[in-house]
Amino acid sequence: MSTMPSLFISHGGPNIVIDDTPARHYLEGISGLVPAPKAIVIVSAHFEAQGATVVTDPNPGMIYDFGGFAPELYEMVYPAPGEPKLAGRVLQMLNDAGIPASAVEKRGFDHGTWTPLKLAFPEANIPVVQVSVDPDRDAHWHYALGKALAPLRDEGILLIGSGHITHNLRALFPVMRGSAAPDPALMEKVNAFTLWFADRFAENDRDAILDWKNRAPFPAENHPTDEHLMPIFFAYGAGGDQPRIERAHSSKQYGFFAWDSYLFH
Repeated sequence: MSTMPSLFISHGGPNIVIDDTPARHYLEGISGLVPAPKAIVIVSAHFEAQGATVVTDPNPGMIYDFGGFAPELYEMVYPAPGEPKLAGRVLQMLNDAGIPASAVEKRGFDHGTWTPLKLAFPEANIPVVQVSVDPDRDAHWHYALGKALAPLRDEGILLIGSGHITHNLRALFPVMRGSAAPDPALMEKVNAFTLWFADRFAENDRDAILDWKNRAPFPAENHPTDEHLMPIFFAYGAGGDQPRIERAHSSKQYGFFAWDSYLFH
């Protein structure tokens, strides 16, 4: 069995499922970029908890954690099963690595999980285990989270970090609603930020990447809060010490909402 890559995706809003965008088409093609997974362990920016929390629910329901979107999005389901046995292993691996982890028995799929998976694996027949981000922890902690689970890749398990390479919703929503035009200055700051990450990943410059808040240009403008970037560090850690890093997708909506995705082989 070949080793599975780990993956970071920018998941967008729930409308990614119905909008005709390059990011949607990329997500629809993910099954062609990775071997068929036996299971998926996903860290979503919309699952926040203190420390590492692992979902053991065998039949996760749906969480419609959004408002003001098309009515059909609130009727969509992603009926993939959970996998309590794998969740138990994840808990043990994290605790063995010195990362205290706890279980939650019932939790549905938030849109950071179900929307990209509905596009990438629409059959919903691959077991999914969810793991939280901790918004009070930094890039180093989330990198260690991924590193602790990296051995699962050798078993055909796909490790996904689902967040966003940039996430300035205060700027996004007025543009989406047509009440404001995109800010050219913000476009330049987004370009600088995303290119900095692309360049640092091309060099596998771990020290700089994990110190992004001090070294990346315009961190606050791209991430007023940190939780949507933390999944990239999970995926990076899950890729191993010297991963081959591929910027698998790069597009922008409205000129400043970036959709970068990375594979860590």
